[in-house]
Amino acid sequence: MGQGRIKVGVMGSAGGMMADAIVEKCKELGRAIADTGCAIVTGGCPGLPHYAVMGCKERGGLTVGVSPALSLYDHVNVYKSPTDHIDVMIYTGSGLMGREVVGVRTCDIVIIVGGRSGTLGEFAIAYDEGRPIGVLTGTGGVADHVDDVLAFIQKPTGSRIIFDDDPRQLIVRCVAEFQANPPDIHEREAAV
Repeated sequence: MGQGRIKVGVMGSAGGMMADAIVEKCKELGRAIADTGCAIVTGGCPGLPHYAVMGCKERGGLTVGVSPALSLYDHVNVYKSPTDHIDVMIYTGSGLMGREVVGVRTCDIVIIVGGRSGTLGEFAIAYDEGRPIGVLTGTGGVADHVDDVLAFIQKPTGSRIIFDDDPRQLIVRCVAEFQANPPDIHEREAAV
């Protein structure tokens, strides 16, 4: 049984200051995801992840949002989140923190861009679950402090972390790593 399209999660700042250069890096990240034939998964939020969604759509890529909301109405009106450029929206009804587990588990690869407390939570989930993680350095926030966090975690989980300040190179490297070391589904199920 084939695993289908590789799903690349982009987790990062939904708000706060976003320099034009970082916005462009995120759009290029999305373009690279589409160009490698992968699907992009985000929290359906605004900000840096949505800029990556926009870049992915520029290249005709498949985009998926994992919303904290229970409905389209709540997604737009309560969470003030976009719907444009998102092909498939999954409404979890789990709130901002609750949807993080679903979002991360939906992904084969998790990419960290910028980020604040929510992104730190997503990083921790991905790391604990042994996901391959790409970090787009030079985007501020959590992405520029992952090394600090790793220094005191000291917990082997099998997660492989790739750092790069070039969005296209980061995606190419992460996809190559995932393809070279695909997860053993049976081993994962036995561990649960």
